[in-house]
Amino acid sequence: MTHTIRKATADDAGRLAELAAVTFPLACPPGSSPEDIAAHLADTLSERHFRTYLADPGVTILVIDAGGGGLRGYSLLVNRPALDPDVASALTALPSAELSKCYVHPDHHGLGAAADLMQATIGHAAAAGATGLWLGVNSQNTKAIRFYEKSGFRKVGTKSFRLGSAVEHDFVMERRLGG
Repeated sequence: MTHTIRKATADDAGRLAELAAVTFPLACPPGSSPEDIAAHLADTLSERHFRTYLADPGVTILVIDAGGGGLRGYSLLVNRPALDPDVASALTALPSAELSKCYVHPDHHGLGAAADLMQATIGHAAAAGATGLWLGVNSQNTKAIRFYEKSGFRKVGTKSFRLGSAVEHDFVMERRLGG
């Protein structure tokens, strides 16, 4: 399957929200309530929120474009210092950018699309001047943790993440960029 990785535009906001509704629940711990997942989608990953992200000069969204209007995946890169004190104290490669979201539609898992998206995201962060790239991943999401480790990230700390009414525990993972 062929695909193109490109920067998202405002025209992609609706398709990004649709993709997030499919991919975000897969990253949640098994005991997450449907209500908490739905609340997070509405509060963070709606079309309106994607329009806001796309208008923010400190945010870059890359998409895997399958052609014909279909999106296979996306990453959301935040190029500004970490505000969470648990994250800020764990990072060693500064200045750092956050890989806030990195999702691929489950129909395209195992086909190399995620690795291509990760490489494009790493390249974009480095080109923007970041020395390091960090992310938070749920401590129970072993599949994602393995993927991030294969992509050069290592665990450097922990942080909390609110998912609706629940407080989840994330690993903070970091990857040095460049030489």
